[in-house]
Amino acid sequence: MAVFDLPLEQLRGYRSDSVEPADFDRFWADTLAEARGHDLDPRFERVRSGLTTLETYDATFSGFGGHRIKGWFVVPAGTTEPLPLVVEFLGYGGGRGLPHTATLWASAGYAHFVMDTRGQGSGWSTGDTVDPVGSGPAAPGFLTRGIEDPDAFYYRRVFTDAVRAVEAARSHPLADAARTAVTGISQGGGITLAVGGLVPDLVAIAPDVPFLCDFPRAATLTDQLPYREIGHYLSAHRLAAARVFTTLGYFDGVHFAARGRAPALFSTGLEDDICPPSTVFAAYNAYAGQDKRIEVHPFNSHEGGGPFQQAAQLDWLPGRLGPVPGGQAAEEISDGTGIRS
Repeated sequence: MAVFDLPLEQLRGYRSDSVEPADFDRFWADTLAEARGHDLDPRFERVRSGLTTLETYDATFSGFGGHRIKGWFVVPAGTTEPLPLVVEFLGYGGGRGLPHTATLWASAGYAHFVMDTRGQGSGWSTGDTVDPVGSGPAAPGFLTRGIEDPDAFYYRRVFTDAVRAVEAARSHPLADAARTAVTGISQGGGITLAVGGLVPDLVAIAPDVPFLCDFPRAATLTDQLPYREIGHYLSAHRLAAARVFTTLGYFDGVHFAARGRAPALFSTGLEDDICPPSTVFAAYNAYAGQDKRIEVHPFNSHEGGGPFQQAAQLDWLPGRLGPVPGGQAAEEISDGTGIRS
């Protein structure tokens, strides 16, 4: 579709009207303390992936409520020393997939942990983690599960799982815990922002076309799913709007961004009607870290930069995570366009 949101010059100054709950920090401190009352118990079992250049481990750890969460931990074959770590979170509806599918970051020389999202994995990729917690009435999808109560809201469990995923990945002897970055696309980008606000010692975050940002605007601007699930819910629960948006305030990427300090690389597509660019800029403009950048793709929708954004991340991350074994100096290699950098 054509550009439908604010002009770019207005996006660069846009600020969200999302209201931060007064007890936001206490809510998350209590939530994480409760989760850490359960033994993390990270386990890694080597699996066959059919790939000769990478080694893949089936990972499990205890997330929210002590529930067991799955993931993949992947390193370059033959790795013997700790590597900088990239933890990845997944887009809406997808799961961790099969063990041969997580290849980019380990192929770039990093230790890579991809978290399975509880209850998802029957959309664009398969998953293996159940969500044993029920909720009240909800619109189809995940966004409105428990949406009238912050304690019961689905993303309280997911964001907690994500923080614990970082802790689990860092526990592996082949991961350099002091050099950890987090990244993800869409829902994964929103989870990345949450983790960036909750884990203070990350060295980089890279939220790509992030979902779960600026709920008041998103819920009224786009008629695309998943944000439209909020409207579907409120069209039936007509008196619940105040409770719904109070809950969402505890989970808005704008408020996590205000607590993020690590260097950050964002992206947005100006034709994105799933995660509208104003909602992404709301988080970017609120981001507290001074070392931040946003890649703007004027004629792209929710695919954003796609492989071009991956290339930007691959170029940007080494300056934050540091060198990896076998890496070459940037000036010695082409960027793939025939132009040497």
